[in-house]
Amino acid sequence: MEHLTFDFPAHRAVGARAHVGVVGSGDLEVLLTPSETMQARVVVNTSVDGYAHIWKSVLERFFTRYDGAASIEINDFGATPGVVALRLAEAVEYSDGGQGASA
Repeated sequence: MEHLTFDFPAHRAVGARAHVGVVGSGDLEVLLTPSETMQARVVVNTSVDGYAHIWKSVLERFFTRYDGAASIEINDFGATPGVVALRLAEAVEYSDGGQGASA
């Protein structure tokens, strides 16, 4: 089990909490919570060790498009980078829609 933390600058407040995905074989869960600081902090808990450089790359790409101040927790069970990007996009969609829903 590996625990990784990444910080990114943020430029706007986030509207609501969001929870998407499930931790299961080959998938992951994303928990997004508005942050009180103008920063995005991502904590990744993954069952796959040794892929910090991949996580960094995927998250850097995501944060070129997303500028919300949020605390994001990712609980991973071997998801591919494509699934990571999809779940992050879903969490942002729910949060920006103000629904705070789960998917």
